[in-house]
Amino acid sequence: MERLDKVLSNLGYGSRKEIKQAVRKGLIEVNGELVKDNGMQVDPESDRIIVNGEEIFYRKFIYLMMNKPDGVVSATFDNRDETVVDLLEVEHQVFNPFPVGRLDKDTVGLLFLTNDGELNHRLISPKWKVDKVYYAKIDKKVTEDDVNKFKKGITLDDGYLCKEAKLEILNATDEGSEVEVTIQEGKFHQVKRMFEAVGKEVVYLKRIEFGTLKLDEDLEEGEYRELTDEELAVLKGF
Repeated sequence: MERLDKVLSNLGYGSRKEIKQAVRKGLIEVNGELVKDNGMQVDPESDRIIVNGEEIFYRKFIYLMMNKPDGVVSATFDNRDETVVDLLEVEHQVFNPFPVGRLDKDTVGLLFLTNDGELNHRLISPKWKVDKVYYAKIDKKVTEDDVNKFKKGITLDDGYLCKEAKLEILNATDEGSEVEVTIQEGKFHQVKRMFEAVGKEVVYLKRIEFGTLKLDEDLEEGEYRELTDEELAVLKGF
């Protein structure tokens, strides 16, 4: 059971003061009865709550897939730059979602946001070995030797030995290459630093898969949508 004004405030129906005013105006009903006390206890999952003629549908958690654009940081707040949370509509911001893992500021593609802390922990914990797949453009020709090095584990500039990674060459010429990289870690600038370790530079990086989620190709950069029930069920069962 929770306070009615807290439930409605969390769902974006206004501040507690505004909800109290709505109660005074007779705009809120619970189970067919006009509310007289904005602090009354309700079960938001079973009680029928109507605000100004509109029935509310309560949910505790929210699950979003975003095609993150270039120049936006994977954070809930930043003093200088626009964040992925800034891109959300108010109706989704009120749930206080946060990005699961992160993408570099200049990296685009699939980003999962939620306020489900338990699922977040499971997805980013190394013991679950969640695959993260990236499409990348490289400034030089990627070779089978690079593929073998990635498989054995690349040592980064700080001495950290990366776990085995899958490198697939999609197209390779002397002018540059297109590849897919699958890793299960999330070190700072990891994919870029892995290629630097073999003398190459990433000029474009896009995450296309995260665990069981695949980036919705209909989402333009900066757009997002809620996960489907099927996507969420598969993700939680991962």
